[in-house]
Amino acid sequence: MATKALFNSVVNWFILQRMDQIEHFIKYPVETQEGLLFSQLFHAEETEYGQKYGFSTIANYKDFQKKVPIVCYEDFEPYIERARQGHKDVFWPGVIKQFAKSSGTTNAKSKYIPITTESLEDCHYKAGKDMVALYVNNHPESELFQHKNLRLGGSAEIYQDFNTKFGDLSAILIENLPFWVEIINTPSKKTSLMSEWESKMKAIIGEVKNEDVGSLTGVPSWMMVLLQRTLQETGKNNIGELWPNLEVFFHGGISFKPYKNQYKDIIGKDIRYYEIYNASEGFFGIQDQAGSDEMLLMLDYGIFYEFIPMDEYYSGSRNAIPISEVEINKNYAVVITTNGGLWRYLIGDTVKFTSIKPYRIKVSGRTKHYINAFGEELMIDNVETALKIACENLNASISDYTGAPVFMTNNSKGCHEWIFEFTKQPSCIDEFTNVFDQTLKTLNSDYEAKRYNDITLRKPIIHSAKPNLFYEWMASRGKLGGQNKVPRLSNDREYIDPLLELNQQ
Repeated sequence: MATKALFNSVVNWFILQRMDQIEHFIKYPVETQEGLLFSQLFHAEETEYGQKYGFSTIANYKDFQKKVPIVCYEDFEPYIERARQGHKDVFWPGVIKQFAKSSGTTNAKSKYIPITTESLEDCHYKAGKDMVALYVNNHPESELFQHKNLRLGGSAEIYQDFNTKFGDLSAILIENLPFWVEIINTPSKKTSLMSEWESKMKAIIGEVKNEDVGSLTGVPSWMMVLLQRTLQETGKNNIGELWPNLEVFFHGGISFKPYKNQYKDIIGKDIRYYEIYNASEGFFGIQDQAGSDEMLLMLDYGIFYEFIPMDEYYSGSRNAIPISEVEINKNYAVVITTNGGLWRYLIGDTVKFTSIKPYRIKVSGRTKHYINAFGEELMIDNVETALKIACENLNASISDYTGAPVFMTNNSKGCHEWIFEFTKQPSCIDEFTNVFDQTLKTLNSDYEAKRYNDITLRKPIIHSAKPNLFYEWMASRGKLGGQNKVPRLSNDREYIDPLLELNQQ
């Protein structure tokens, strides 16, 4: 009892200290961001990148805008490759020894995101602690620390090349975790670091079914697979029966909207859901309010943020604005400068600000994951909301989906084509299509204009997928687990055509 009391005292002290720091950057967001930027410029001014772009001569943000280019991965790759080969002081001081390997979702080519000591400690691990701190601050009655946290990462094998290590971000995080964190996590490090997905799932279930789990952390789609298989193994009616002390699911990676009702059914009791926004490039946002899916933009993780309005991005603009100039309910492409050595880097995500006092965001999609074949500018947040309403109206639920345009021909107008994997089929697929279509019209004026009297777009085509279609397709590509996912929206038919073909087999 004395040990437990001491542990709780230490935790409570940390939470109070950290909440003071969070309140400080909420009160002084611009000052926090500017101070961070110039600290990093000073830190990296003697690197090759810093010398090339004159970091030492940058006196203000306008200088930074003019002198340092906005880049995507392909632009920055030559520097990353040199760093991977062991060259020091390329874009961050010293030798970078770890890289998070990410295949991306729009490009089969692997990406290697640098993980520095600073980004590991002051961003990723700091965010993990903040996630818990913000949750417990909202729920002081929580018993989170009395039970285990079930974590589910992706492929966790660490590889080595050029004397540097690389692998899935979850592998790097797990490998470097201090021992005291391992005590409160399940499954064990050995099981978490297994690479073959099916064997790993069996091993995880073997460990966690007998644990006292109080929280879940992972991507909703893959966590759902694990929970379903765990119930099959244990014969329990629901997860609440297996883990009666389960109180919260910390989730990120994909939208939770399509999964909300499925989790309610499979867990069988009310728990809390807290959204997080993280990637290999950094940890960006954490839900800080109970019952809200808005996320507080974390401004003191060694990440300087800039934003490109999406209406300008569509036209090819790379003119970014600082946080002080953003507006509420406007789509922005995110540009980051990080303590991982990324400088004015386009991460490929789009966000909307729901508040500027403090700065809270929602992820609205990907810069490459939207449909704009006919000028409709359909973003994923429109689709997720329309699906939620259609599912509620038609008593349906969806586990996975993707959509793409059907282009105009001489004989027919264009449309959008979708394939939905229903876990609960709608009572009428035609009515489901109508509700989905009508809701999109109310949410997106560009879509509504293109659908007016079927002038440009005709009614969408919706296919119902056979069970486990998306799982089978991802397995055939070696993309099971972790952050791997099928793009929800695409401007071409790279994903939907093979899925439709597999659906007919």
